[in-house]
Amino acid sequence: MYDTQVTLVGYVATQIDYKETVNGPAARFRLAVTPRYFDRRKDAWTDGTTSFYTVWARRALAVNLAGSVSVGEPLVVHGRLRVREDPPDGEGGNRWFSAEIDAMAIGHDLNRGTAAFRRVVKTETPLMGTQKAAVV
Repeated sequence: MYDTQVTLVGYVATQIDYKETVNGPAARFRLAVTPRYFDRRKDAWTDGTTSFYTVWARRALAVNLAGSVSVGEPLVVHGRLRVREDPPDGEGGNRWFSAEIDAMAIGHDLNRGTAAFRRVVKTETPLMGTQKAAVV
């Protein structure tokens, strides 16, 4: 209802992990986001600290992601932010937090290159008959 929606610009840091699940296709990968700022003292652009996010895609987005994206490519990811706390590692251990994005849209960052879009044509079998209908 009141989810935090974010848009991130970064690079694919890991291979796409694609799986068929009982709830449909799912894919995940890690996105590296490194802010840049102009350092006036050095008179040069400087990289900030890199943050890593686990991005989850489901259903058609997962299928299209797996067939379209490779490690190192620049992406724009829009989705719901989830911060997860992992249990401490042992007695008196550290608490770990991770940020995950449940993606609603993913695309290549066209500031850094070009892309060729190809629409996926799905076919469905009607309940009666043997004809297939194309859905665009």
